[in-house]
Amino acid sequence: MPDVMGTLGRLVMGRPTGEFAPRAKPSPLRIRIALPLLAPDALSSVAYAPDEILLTLAAAGLIGVSFSAWVGLAIAAVMAVVIASYRQTIKEYPEGGGDYAVAKENLGPLAGGLVGGAAMVDSLLTVAVSVSCGAQYLAAIIPPVEDHTKAVAIALVALITLASLRGLRALDNTVVVAVYAFIGALGLTALVGGIEILTGTLGPSPADGLEVIPGPAFERGLTGLAGAFLVLRAFSSGAVALAGVQTISTGVRRFRDPKPRNASRSLAILGVACAGLLIGTLLLADLTGAIFVANPAQELRYTSGAPVPTDFHQDPVWAQIAQTVFAGAPPVYVLVTALVGFLLILAASSAFRWVPALMSMLAQDEFLPKQFYRRSDRRVAAHGIVTLGAGSAALIAVMGPSVTRLIQLYIVGVFLSFTISQLGMLRHWNAKLPLAKTTAERRRMAGARAVNALGLVLTAVALVIVVITKFTHGAWISLGLVAGAFWMMVSVRRHYRRVDGELKLPKGGDRTDLGLPSRVHGIVLVSAMNRATARALAYARATRPSSLEALTVAVDMARVWELRRAWDRANVPVTLRVLDSPSREITRPLIDYVTTLRRRAPRDMVVLYIPEKVVRHWWERWLHNRSAARLTSRLRHVRGVVVATVPWQLDPSDAAAANPRETGQ
Repeated sequence: MPDVMGTLGRLVMGRPTGEFAPRAKPSPLRIRIALPLLAPDALSSVAYAPDEILLTLAAAGLIGVSFSAWVGLAIAAVMAVVIASYRQTIKEYPEGGGDYAVAKENLGPLAGGLVGGAAMVDSLLTVAVSVSCGAQYLAAIIPPVEDHTKAVAIALVALITLASLRGLRALDNTVVVAVYAFIGALGLTALVGGIEILTGTLGPSPADGLEVIPGPAFERGLTGLAGAFLVLRAFSSGAVALAGVQTISTGVRRFRDPKPRNASRSLAILGVACAGLLIGTLLLADLTGAIFVANPAQELRYTSGAPVPTDFHQDPVWAQIAQTVFAGAPPVYVLVTALVGFLLILAASSAFRWVPALMSMLAQDEFLPKQFYRRSDRRVAAHGIVTLGAGSAALIAVMGPSVTRLIQLYIVGVFLSFTISQLGMLRHWNAKLPLAKTTAERRRMAGARAVNALGLVLTAVALVIVVITKFTHGAWISLGLVAGAFWMMVSVRRHYRRVDGELKLPKGGDRTDLGLPSRVHGIVLVSAMNRATARALAYARATRPSSLEALTVAVDMARVWELRRAWDRANVPVTLRVLDSPSREITRPLIDYVTTLRRRAPRDMVVLYIPEKVVRHWWERWLHNRSAARLTSRLRHVRGVVVATVPWQLDPSDAAAANPRETGQ
C-alpha cells in the first residue's frame, strides 16, 4: 500500500537532501552577509513603528503629531542602551542562544521557560504583523488588494511556510539583496526629500488639505495628565521598533571568527540604522505632512470644514512619504513602496528560521514535545515551521490583518524578554565579578554590569509603561497568551520528568521490573477460520507461551457454529473459547476476560495476538471493522498485558489463486 502521508509530505517539502548531521552548525558568514540575514526582523519593526506613533498622537491633533520626533528620540535612546546591553550578552555567550540561554543559565530553567513562552507568542505576532503590514503596502500600489487584505495575508503566510518547509537556499540570497535594496530605497527617499525641502520643490502630500481633529480631552494640546498619558501610549506603541534587535545575539554562530566581535559590530550597525530610520521617517512625515489615523472618516476633515468620505483610502506612512517625494516619478514611488512591503514579508520569513531553532532548544530542555527537536530529511525543523505558520494564519483570521490591533499584543512579550534577559546578565556579572583576577578585568566587568543594570531599569520601566497604557487595548491578551504558553511548557516538562522518574531503573534493592513473569498466557483473537487467523496461530505457537488459547466473542451464534466446524475440520491444536456477549459488543467481554486473568495471577503476563488485514489502498481501511484498534487502545492501560498484531498483507493474486472460478480456471 502506498504511503499517502509520505507522498503528501514529498509534494509539500520536496525530495530528501541526503545524509546530514541532525545538529549541523551553519557555515560562518562575513558581516556583509550575516548582518542582512539577521536584520529583517528589526528593520521591519522600524517600518511600521512610525505609523503607530503618529496614529496615537493623532488623538491630540496636529500639535500631537508634531511631537512625534521627540517620541522617536526617546525610543532611540532606549534602543541605544538595549543594544549596548546585548553587546555584553554577545561577548559572554559567543555560542548564541540569546535571551533564553541567559535566563536559563542565570535565573533557572523556569525563567528560561518564561522567556521561551514570550518568544513563541512574539514569533506568531511577528509573522502576523509583518505580513499584514506587507499586505497594506501591496494595497498602496495595487488598490484592489485593499478589499482582500486578509486573504492576501493568509496566502502569504502559506507561501512562506511552504518555502521554509522546502528549505530553499535561494531565500537567503533574496533576503540579503532585499535588505540592501530596502536601505538604499529609503536612503534615496530621504536624500531626495531633503534636497526638495532645501530647494523648496517638495510638492503637496496625499494629506494636503486635511487636518486632524483633536479629541475632546486634547483641545488645548498635550497638556495635563491626559497629554502625558497619550505621550506614554505613543512611546509604548513606537517601542515596537526595538523588536528584533536581539536577533543577532541569538545567531552569533552565523558569523566568522572572531564571532563575538563581528556580531557586536553588526549589532551596533543595525542599531544605528534602525534609530536613524525611525527618527528620519518621523521627521520626513512631519515635513511632508503625512497623516496616519485609526478612523479617517471620524478623525480627519478638510480644512474647508467638509467631512472625509467613509471610503477614504489611507496608505502607510512610508508610502505617503514616497508618493510625496517622487510625485514626478511614479515608477520610483512604486518601486520604493514595493521594496518596503517585500522586506516586511521577508521579515516574516526570517522568523521561520530562528523560531524553530528556539523551539528545538525548548524541546531539548523538555519544555516542548520532543518532535520539535528533530529535523526532517530536508534539514528543517518541520514541526516548528508548521506550528508557526498555522498559528500566524489563525491569528490573522481571528484578529484581521490590522497592524494596529496586532501591535497591542506584540510589544508586551518583547519587553518581558528584554527585562528577564537583563536581570539574568546582572546576576551573571554578580557571580563572575568576585572571581576576577586583575584590576583591569574587575573594572571591565563592573562597567559591563553597570550597562546591564541600566538596561534592566529602562526595559523594566518600559514594560510597566506598555502594560499600563496598553492593558485595555489588548495587552491583557498578550499577558494571557504568555502565561498560557508558560503553563503549557511547564506541564510538558513536568510530564517528561514524571515519565523519566517512573521508567528509571532502581539502584539496587528491588529489581522486580527486571525479572521474568511467572507465566505467559497467550490469547489469539479470532473471528473466522482463515489464512490471517492461521498465521496468527502459528506465530503465537512459535513464541511458546506457557498456555495458549483462541478466543472469540459470540455476537452472531450462526457464525460461531460455523467457526467451530471450521476449527474442527482444520484440526487446530489450540483450544477455542467462546465468550458470551448479550449486548452484542466485542470489546467489553474481551477486556473483562483479560482483566480477570490478570486479577487471578498478577505476576503473569497476558499476550493478545490479533490478526490484522493490511489493505492496499488507504480508503479500504474504512471498509473493515475497527474493533481491534479500539481493543488495543483500551488494553494499553492494563498492566501486564501485551498486544501483538500479526499482519496479513492482502494481495489480489492470492485471492485469485484461492478462488479459481473467478479466473476461469
